[in-house]
Amino acid sequence: MRNAFVSVALLTALLVPAACEAAGQAVRKLSGAQIRAKFTGMQFTDEVHWRDVYERDGTLRSYSMGRKLRGKWGVEADALCLDLPEPDGGCYEVATSARGIVLTPRGPGLQLEGVLQPISDP
Repeated sequence: MRNAFVSVALLTALLVPAACEAAGQAVRKLSGAQIRAKFTGMQFTDEVHWRDVYERDGTLRSYSMGRKLRGKWGVEADALCLDLPEPDGGCYEVATSARGIVLTPRGPGLQLEGVLQPISDP
């Protein structure tokens, strides 16, 4: 994913859906319309290492460990798709849990867990 440090930190996110289900917390997959409504004009973040800003015009700003990328975002067939340079781009299924949002890649890669917040910069 982002870089080796973030990838290792996010490895624990692989256990989140199973842990939520085991604890009786529902993980609910979102439809394309729900993804668009939740992400437009918001930022998705782990609140420490990275954040992705989803502008209303489809622009995506990604910040990770001091690195900034620009790209595009959109929704295709009930998946959140990020148009960023490899290995950061791709499409993700989106689910909500009691702890926040879980993104599961539609190809190789690790799940991302974070929260949606209002954009913290202009």
